[in-house]
Amino acid sequence: MKTKNKIPMRQCTVCREMKNKKEMIRVLKTAEDEIVLDATGRKKSRECLEKARKNHGLERSLKAAIPDEVYDSLEKEFDSIEE
Repeated sequence: MKTKNKIPMRQCTVCREMKNKKEMIRVLKTAEDEIVLDATGRKKSRECLEKARKNHGLERSLKAAIPDEVYDSLEKEFDSIEE
């Protein structure tokens, strides 16, 4: 009898909801303190990116201040990935 594959779940640092890992985006802070999107074939949720900006979820998660220019850059990068 075949068993179901386990679906990895992760907690979103912005909305704190448990979601399927493939439905989430990953935001990384590089060694050079640059903040970038990791676009490794995941479905993206613009809503969470907007929430992150509003409630400072990324700042809490990355323990770093994130200027508006970085959020603008992430949104542009997000748009280019979505297309």
